[in-house]
Amino acid sequence: MALPACAAPALGPPLQPERGAPARTTCPRRHSRVEAELAASRPGSATALVRAGPPRGVSRGFNSQPLLEEPRKASSSLAGAERDPLFALLPGGRRRRMHDLRRRWDLGSLCRALLTRGLAALGHSLKHVLGAIFSKIFGPLASVGNMDEKSNKLLLALVMLFLFAVIVLQYVCPGTECQLLRLQAFSSPVPDPYRSEDESSARFVPRYNFSRGDLLRKVDFDIKGDDLIVFLHIQKTGGTTFGRHLVRNIQLEQPCECRVGQKKCTCHRPGKRETWLFSRFSTGWSCGLHADWTELTSCVPTVVDGKRDAKLRPASKDRRGSPNIYPGVNSPSSTKARSTSKSGKNFHYITILRDPVSRYLSEWRHVQRGATWKASLHVCDGRPPTSEELPSCYTGDDWSGCPLKEFMDCPYNLANNRQVRMLSDLTLVGCYNLSVMPEKQRNKVLLESAKSNLKHMAFFGLTEFQRKTQYLFEKTFNMNFISPFTQYNTTRASSVEINEEIQKRIEGLNFLDMELYSYAKDLFLQRYQFMRQKEHQEARRKRQEQRKFLKGRFLQTHFQSQGQSQNQSQNPILNSNPNQNLTQNLIQNLIQNLTQSSNQKENRESQKQNPGQEQSDGSTSNGTNDYIGSVEKWR
Repeated sequence: MALPACAAPALGPPLQPERGAPARTTCPRRHSRVEAELAASRPGSATALVRAGPPRGVSRGFNSQPLLEEPRKASSSLAGAERDPLFALLPGGRRRRMHDLRRRWDLGSLCRALLTRGLAALGHSLKHVLGAIFSKIFGPLASVGNMDEKSNKLLLALVMLFLFAVIVLQYVCPGTECQLLRLQAFSSPVPDPYRSEDESSARFVPRYNFSRGDLLRKVDFDIKGDDLIVFLHIQKTGGTTFGRHLVRNIQLEQPCECRVGQKKCTCHRPGKRETWLFSRFSTGWSCGLHADWTELTSCVPTVVDGKRDAKLRPASKDRRGSPNIYPGVNSPSSTKARSTSKSGKNFHYITILRDPVSRYLSEWRHVQRGATWKASLHVCDGRPPTSEELPSCYTGDDWSGCPLKEFMDCPYNLANNRQVRMLSDLTLVGCYNLSVMPEKQRNKVLLESAKSNLKHMAFFGLTEFQRKTQYLFEKTFNMNFISPFTQYNTTRASSVEINEEIQKRIEGLNFLDMELYSYAKDLFLQRYQFMRQKEHQEARRKRQEQRKFLKGRFLQTHFQSQGQSQNQSQNPILNSNPNQNLTQNLIQNLIQNLTQSSNQKENRESQKQNPGQEQSDGSTSNGTNDYIGSVEKWR
């Protein structure tokens, strides 16, 4: 009896069925067991190759014949298409595409087969390893039933539970918002926002010895009275940003009125039409563009005292033809630095300094863009300098596009040692007349004058320490800013790439500024450290006063309860609690022990912070020496 026509191609030549087998007239979807065995018994057939397996006891490897035959079976349709006579009639491009498709199909099928077998083997090995580990741990507890199956199920349940917990934790507590996962909170304190702003070393070693008066800066600024803050703005030191903070970012009873589109703001005292701030963004350049120390100390008192008279009298002309905007500067008495005016106003000078190399490069880039500062008056000793005393470095309208070498080669460039020149008293060296004294002596006088003026200023900050600058200003004037300052580490000067030779030359051109900045940085950091220690001491003193107050209240209530217990002891009927005195004594002893331990802990902390320093706050004579000798880490 013949097999159906659909099974003939797969099984080869027709085979004779066994006697008594029923005839099949239909083509089923799958072969019967008898037909499959007959097909497998024929050597060389595809079914025999597929069903042929390795010997018993040998696992099927990745190089076995059935695995290699899978890509062939997967691409049988393409192979049949190539053997078809019509395949030769196709264009060459179409045939090449079909060849490429066949190769990609074979490679993809092989990769999928390898990946499936690899994952299966890895899972099987992992199951055995985890089962062995679980049996080692929980083996002694397994005494009943099939422990292998139970351990596998329990292990799978634990792994699934762990993965589910991790997924839920990521949704409920993402990132650093979860306080339970922040393990550093248990080992380290809250980070200080003022710590290592310039990415320098945390330990600071002072180089200069300053007195307590030099370090303690506490100005009793009366904004409703006659006090006035005068801002000395040096070019390219971040003064524009700091000036905006003064008019827009301070918490005041009457804030400054700043209108959109206008640079100047109105900063009046509460209830008065007088300004408390003398700066670019409040009063404008009333003493000239970027007026220096010599100009401000002679101009500001005159402007404040005679502002109404200055509007009435005509403006005088100086020797260069520039209008003298503040009358009275030609008088000899006006050239002296005055901290008060005739009307009794107190002037508190402030300024901002910057690293000399960065400031020099920033000014060069600013000059490249067309800045000239021609409106600067440079008034000294009642007159501006002549063209012979202060020649110009360029002949045109500006110096835009100048290279760095040309900028450094000009010997009359005011960018050289600008910070020392603007902070010193130029009348001590004959203003801009270089023939008054030798150059070496002139440089020494200018540097000492700049250091002295900077030290006696009410406040100065550093561009490289924005948060510390904010902290010292708030502690000095008792005025708080609304939002914190931002430290910008990327500026136009930082984008300029210079080699070591050019940097050494810039430092040589600004050697006075380099020494002044080193002095200012040392004084600035010592002031910051001193104010932080003073703040910690005040906080510790307040905690001690609170503990003393609580202890006094407790003793008062204790004596009252003790008096009541004595009255109850006289009346045996009312004495229902004989252990009350004992309990109160125990509580009192416990509180005393806690107080003593906390005091000892604070003393140890203060000794760690200030080793060798006396604990008494009243000793002001040796306080500065002890502070300088023991420098704590930055907080």
